[in-house]
Amino acid sequence: MSQDLFAQPQITAPLSSEERFARLRLFRSRRVGVATFHRLLQEYGSAVRALEALPQIAQSAGVKEYEACPLPVVQAEISAAKRTGAKLICHGEAHYPMALNDLVDAPPLLWTRGDQTLLSQPVIALVGARNASSLGTRMGRKLAAELSEAGFVVVSGMARGVDAAAHQGALERGTIAALAGGADVIYPTENTELARDILDQGLIISEQPIGMQPLARHFPLRNRIISGLAQAVVVVEAALKSGSLITAKNALDQGREVLAVPGHPIDARASGCNALIRDGATLIRNAADVIEAISLPEPSPPPTPPEPQVAPPPSSRTLEETAALHQQILDRLGPSPLAEDQLIRDLKLSARHINPELTTLELEGRIERRSGGLLTLIR
Repeated sequence: MSQDLFAQPQITAPLSSEERFARLRLFRSRRVGVATFHRLLQEYGSAVRALEALPQIAQSAGVKEYEACPLPVVQAEISAAKRTGAKLICHGEAHYPMALNDLVDAPPLLWTRGDQTLLSQPVIALVGARNASSLGTRMGRKLAAELSEAGFVVVSGMARGVDAAAHQGALERGTIAALAGGADVIYPTENTELARDILDQGLIISEQPIGMQPLARHFPLRNRIISGLAQAVVVVEAALKSGSLITAKNALDQGREVLAVPGHPIDARASGCNALIRDGATLIRNAADVIEAISLPEPSPPPTPPEPQVAPPPSSRTLEETAALHQQILDRLGPSPLAEDQLIRDLKLSARHINPELTTLELEGRIERRSGGLLTLIR
């Protein structure tokens, strides 16, 4: 993977305190998810102007009596952040990690506690099962320690099992914990002491409000940050349906390497890793395998590269048109699963236009993607 991933972003000018406050308020406003936030900034040039336009935009989308996030709510979050020592980094600012900067669903902001310099160093993600075996946790700790000694920062999700082992193994030289709840909310509570150690020798990050307890829909959002920060994602133990495989899928979508430690065929905790290897992930036995895999030269491009299948830029569709399309999608979904290809046929639009909006709705916790290409509505 290119080392440009870790270059510093080009910053035209520091954000004013008014704009930073407005960005926090905009992102905390009802119905403003990640994609909508970025589209608003593109269309209006600043969060200040976007907030002024938001009520009219909502009204055009059929939402009556819309109000942006109340000022006292944002002021309370900032006060809580000061009490916990959390610092805010907005998308595009100098300390914002370049690895996340160019993602389609880049977090609009991050609360950080600890050593921000870790965000500018080469990062490897290491994830795995919460109910990991003794062998799995030992493998996770050993891999993390060896990668740390080789100069990589290890990022994980501070869950019990492999995540916690990875943080412990990399703790001496610095590790990053991405949380599903607020940057001050330690979950599970059994990792409270580990969190204190990370604050002393590493970094805790989250895009959720300070004080927010983690909800189920927050974990997939957290997982995209873990994979997005890293050059590669290493999966140590994972069941076929697990958060670790969601992280691996995110990594593939983001152009990161996916590596997996093999396990016994009859151990359900290894079934996800074995499936990843079957489907093309690199088999990993030790840290040397990881370093070798990410150091391989990129293949030469074909003589006539195919036209890239990319989503249309946010500016190609107005917010009103996007809101209308989202509503069409939601109107066709219910608690019973619907095949994604059937939805595309019903809407008479190409997959290229529908897929980015499905991702947006999934990240906003409004729909759920299931195995087999099925979609359901989240009530």
